[in-house]
Amino acid sequence: TPNSPQIFTQDWKPNLGVEIDSQRAMIADDTYEIVLRVTVTVSVDDKTAFLIEVHQAGIFTLKGLEPEQLKRAQNVYCLNTLYPYASATISDLVTKGGFPQLLLVPVSFASMYERGLMETEAQTADEESSQH
Repeated sequence: TPNSPQIFTQDWKPNLGVEIDSQRAMIADDTYEIVLRVTVTVSVDDKTAFLIEVHQAGIFTLKGLEPEQLKRAQNVYCLNTLYPYASATISDLVTKGGFPQLLLVPVSFASMYERGLMETEAQTADEESSQH
């Protein structure tokens, strides 16, 4: 809360920004560490009220999957599992900081994953057409 305590005296008309990112690493055969990073920035009148960054990690054993299935499981199933914990942590931190309750909306990691696939395919097609 870089602008405390003054931020508490302003009219509470917040602007919310949420960024979601993830990382994955193999830690043993068929065992992966998946880290979901959720960054929330709330500002009032162009002044940062608070900034919270939560890294929620999990260790997942994923066996017998083809490479594409593995990638989907890591980007959809694993992140769906981690997100409620990250969201609850953010809500708890906001409330303990003296701010009004913040509940993040559910996220469709399946939609995000599909959109990423389509963007990658479009970019690949553009690169191939510019080479000819």
